[in-house]
Formats: sequence, structure tokens, C-alpha cells
Amino acid sequence: MAQEVSTTPSPKGSAQETIIRGIELLYDLQFDGAEALFSKVVAQRPKDPAGHFYMAMVTWSRLSSGFWFPEVVKEYGDRIDRVITVAKTKIADKNDDCFTFFYLGGALGFKARFELMQRKWLSAYNPAYEAIGALKHCSEMAPTNKDVLLGLGIFDYYTARLSGVLKFLTYLFLHKGNKEEGLKKLHIAADKGTFSNIEAKSVLIHIYLFLEEDYQKALPLARELAARFLNNPRHKFFEGVIYIRMGMDASYKEALNFLRHRSRQQTSKPEARLWANQALYLEASYHLFRKEYDQARSKLGTILLQADHLSDPAMVAWPLLKKGMSYDLEGKREKALEYYNDILKMVNGAGAQFLAEKYIDTPAKEGDPFLGY
Repeated sequence: MAQEVSTTPSPKGSAQETIIRGIELLYDLQFDGAEALFSKVVAQRPKDPAGHFYMAMVTWSRLSSGFWFPEVVKEYGDRIDRVITVAKTKIADKNDDCFTFFYLGGALGFKARFELMQRKWLSAYNPAYEAIGALKHCSEMAPTNKDVLLGLGIFDYYTARLSGVLKFLTYLFLHKGNKEEGLKKLHIAADKGTFSNIEAKSVLIHIYLFLEEDYQKALPLARELAARFLNNPRHKFFEGVIYIRMGMDASYKEALNFLRHRSRQQTSKPEARLWANQALYLEASYHLFRKEYDQARSKLGTILLQADHLSDPAMVAWPLLKKGMSYDLEGKREKALEYYNDILKMVNGAGAQFLAEKYIDTPAKEGDPFLGY
């Protein structure tokens, strides 16, 4: 059966081209533009899971940018479930192709990931198990498909790092995971994936920066995405954190000045504040790693004084988290707990609530890589 979305280039104006352009907009924080493009794909192919999947990814990207408002969380769940329903209907109708299983596996994987973030281990088991089956089936149907290696690579890498109850669950998968194999697959997806290459690079940045602490491998990836997505300050922030971790102070200052300069270039106050806050946040990270906790809190306090809960909610909860971490590092546990608990009381924890829960259980320690998150 001919695939509706092939692995080869499609004519101009095709669904593939629209999807790729939408993905580019997503990583450049142009959420409305991306949603408009993906809506067209849904309208053209309502019975295909592709457009529905990327609509869900718009909402996921909003969550990743700190927009954890209840209505956004609900929209994310509804959209992910819609992908799963559309894909399974297509399979039941025997009208499937390898990308039907690719998007089914992707949606199930994101559903499981969302449950894991909330520490709902057992709720994550079924979608994770189904996700791996769907992705492996996709790979069997189309062995040359490089996009599927993103999900399989993530599974290989992270299951190899699990412990406790999560480690036990991996035995139920009958798949122990393999860190090296996972990284290999992710690099192939990053180099050769049609739809997954940017996300694979983003995943690798997070792995090398926060888990492997291999800054030499993280740096070229961060530089590439920072240069490619000029409306998104996050990649330049990560580039700056890598320089801090490598002791490259001159390069760190260049990244800091870049963020400041971009702030001055903006024509709207919310955009100017977005870039200015990332500069202050990078400075705070610099001071945290250098054990200069008063200076770090001063920068974080400046961010909080100009907090914008609607346009830049991440820069409300995350500075509070970093303040809590700074007090933990000074041995002031009760003060740290005040900040962590304040985050849990927020209507929008911006994603910081998950690390707050972690640090309530176990205090932040010196050298914690997430001081630079």
C-alpha cells in the first residue's frame, strides 16, 4: 500500500513540506503559526494521525515553555488521545502504513512521558509498552525509516538509566535498555531523520548536558540550534550554560551579551523581557555554579520583580526553584522547602513543580547539573 506520508521528498505544497515547516516554527516558538499549518494537514487528511500528532506537539511545546495552565494540560491530553484514536482506527480499517505506527508510537510515548513526569509509574506502563511495540512494528515495516529511531533511541537510553520501581517495570518490557545503542540511534535520527532530526538534537543536548555531563558533545548541538532558531532564547541559554560548565568564561560572556543585545532589539515589551530574563537567568546559573548564592538570588529576584505570569510563566516558577536550590546548597533546608512548597501551590508550576517535588524528597547538592536548567 502506498504511504500517505513517505520517507522521500514530496512535491511543493505537500503535507510533508507543511509538516516540516510547522516543526521549524515550533522550535522557533512560533506556536500560532505552527498550529495554523498543522490544522491544514488535519483538514486535508482528517483520518491520518500525522496532523493530529503535530497539533498535540504544539500543546506539548507550550507546556515545555512553561504554559502549564490547567486548560493547556487538558488540551494536551485530549490531543494525544485523539492521535491514538485516529491511528488505531486506521489500523483497524487495514488502511495503515509505517507512519501510522510511527505516530501511534510517538503519541503513546508522549502519553507515558507525561505520566512519568507526574511520578505515576503504573499509569505510564501501558502506553509505554504499547509505544515500543508500535515503533518496533514501524521499523520492521520500513527498515530505512530513520525517524523511528528517535523514539527507540530514547527508550534504549533512558531504560538503561532507570532504577527502583522504574527499573522493575523495564523487566516487564523484557527490554533492559542500552545507553550506547540509544545514543547511536538518537544521533542517526539527528543526522538523517526527516521529521525527528530537530527533536533528536534537542534530546541529545539534554542528555549530554544534564545526564552525561559531556559538554564537548553538547556544545556543537546547542550552537547549531541557537544559530538556527533565532526567536528562541533557550538554545543560546544552554550554550551559555555549557560554557560555564567548561570554564570558558569569555564565551559565556559572549552568550550573555548576545541575550542582552537581542533583548534591546525587540520592539515589544514582552519579547524584550523574555530575552532579558534569559540573560539574568544565565547569570544566576553562573553564580550558582560558582557558589555565589547571594549574587544568584539577586539576579533571580530581578526576574521575579518583572514577572509576567501570562507571557513568560516559566520565569516565575523556575527562579523560585533556583532560589530554593541556593538555600539547600547553603544548608538552609527549611528556607529551601518554603520555596519548593510555594511552587507546588501555584496554579501554573511551569514544569518546575516536578523538580520541586524531587528536592522536597532529597535536597539539592553542590554541582547538581540542574542548577543550569
